[in-house]
Amino acid sequence: MRFLLIRGYRGKVVLLQNTKICRVKVAMSIDNSYQTVPSGRQIILTGDRPTGPLHLGHYVGSLRNRVALQHDHTQYVMIADIQALTDHYDRPEKVRESVIEVALDYLAVGIDFNATTVFLQSGIPEIAELTILYLNLVTVNRLRRNPTVKAEMQQKGYDENVQAGFLMYPVHQAADITIVKATLIPVGEDQLPMIEQTNEIVRDFNRIYKSPVFPEVRPLIPSMARLPGIDGAAKMGKSLGNAIYLSDPADVIARKVRSMYTDSNHLQVCDPGVVEGNTVFTYLDVFDPNQAEVAALKEHYRRGGLGDMVLKKRLTEVLEHVISPIRTRRAEYAQDTQAIMHMLQKGTENVRDIAQQTMCDVRKALGINYW
Repeated sequence: MRFLLIRGYRGKVVLLQNTKICRVKVAMSIDNSYQTVPSGRQIILTGDRPTGPLHLGHYVGSLRNRVALQHDHTQYVMIADIQALTDHYDRPEKVRESVIEVALDYLAVGIDFNATTVFLQSGIPEIAELTILYLNLVTVNRLRRNPTVKAEMQQKGYDENVQAGFLMYPVHQAADITIVKATLIPVGEDQLPMIEQTNEIVRDFNRIYKSPVFPEVRPLIPSMARLPGIDGAAKMGKSLGNAIYLSDPADVIARKVRSMYTDSNHLQVCDPGVVEGNTVFTYLDVFDPNQAEVAALKEHYRRGGLGDMVLKKRLTEVLEHVISPIRTRRAEYAQDTQAIMHMLQKGTENVRDIAQQTMCDVRKALGINYW
């Protein structure tokens, strides 16, 4: 099967296959848990580093909300392949291969490439130019004090041998945000220091060059910004081996749920169990549509008489209901990756036009617009 064009409109994806039209219904669950979105049409920038397929943590933290926001705001989604090279500079082939994986997940969850502009970071050289100019406004000590950078340096075991590209990540991200003059950035709380540093750079640029080129940005934080891993760790992550992927088949989902952390003291069915911190209940809170039954299960578990395997069976069915249609659509889109790359190229060209205009404004403010 070969798709010539892909279009989307409010929850439906239309694939033009030769002259026939096939409609794929997108059964999206919309998360209304965001903080209040500022009034008026906002310019939103968000994105992911292409280091593999996306998982349920991405879905809860950002993907389903991008679907909810895309028709009421101007939304840009960046596949940050250049930033991915800060961790995978010695394995660029992994980044290249993962670009299509991420794009497939975007389409499968319902991101409309006509309503949302999806683009490749590497296709916007103006981001690199703006990053260099911003580096003149930031000290190395300020970068080292950034809490997000400090935490990731500790996690990765970096010390004095940290790569310069990794250390300057907040400046690069500021350039990503401001190249499209974004005003609203969906982020988790751990990324708030990045937004703070972006606004520091924006204020310094506008003040030093006496020109209001860039607006300050606001973070948009969902109430469920981070889904724990199946091992009970605070974060689900590819490198941590504790993720359930949107492309996982049913048997893999079942196996991962069976290994999921619950209550280590709940040794027998008759034992009372602890709900708080129990990963299975955390997932049921997020994904199970029947919250009244979940509440009843919690009470039963607390007083004893409810086994972990009963809960895990229910969760397996719930997650399969969520992931199965996504997995099916993903497989359909994967039949024509050339068409997807064409859409990415188109989105990147659109952002390139915007980036060139932004840099015209920057050069004018700096007085280096020589001709």
